[in-house]
Amino acid sequence: MNTKQSAQLLQLLKTRFEKNMQRHKSIAWKDVQARLEGKADSLRALQQMEATGGEPDVIGQDKKSGQFIFCDCSAESPAGRRSVCYDREARESRKENRPDNSALEMAAAMGIELLTEENYRDLQRLGEFDLKTSSWIMTPDDVRSLGGALFCDRRYGKVFVYHNGVQSYYAARGFRGLLRV
Repeated sequence: MNTKQSAQLLQLLKTRFEKNMQRHKSIAWKDVQARLEGKADSLRALQQMEATGGEPDVIGQDKKSGQFIFCDCSAESPAGRRSVCYDREARESRKENRPDNSALEMAAAMGIELLTEENYRDLQRLGEFDLKTSSWIMTPDDVRSLGGALFCDRRYGKVFVYHNGVQSYYAARGFRGLLRV
């Protein structure tokens, strides 16, 4: 990213931050911006989150490390990250209608993490997300080793965790990312 692109991204993030103070009540933008300055990899990851429809915003701060936690806060699972199966192995195992990508591959390429179930529930305490879509979440190794993967959504005022085969993919299922800066 060049200087102009970085400045535009920072302005966009600042505007979103200020419009959604309920997500980060005790955090000041000047502290977030100071942490972001000079972090090209973090800015690139945030730009990719934005470009794929994630609308990243600060949702907290790690008490131990002091890192600010950015998460996709789009109302629905980011549009540019849907129709993907869980991981590379699952994608490559499909004999027909193989998707172009997987959630774990995309997240790694973007420099972000998939949300855990705990992260997802924390996000849902800040608003109502995935009312029409669903999002893959990090799946425990014991579930993955049996060919399954987990995803979440919000229906009927509740957050649900479900399972599906790792190779499955749907137009309304994507993934949300997390970035620590």
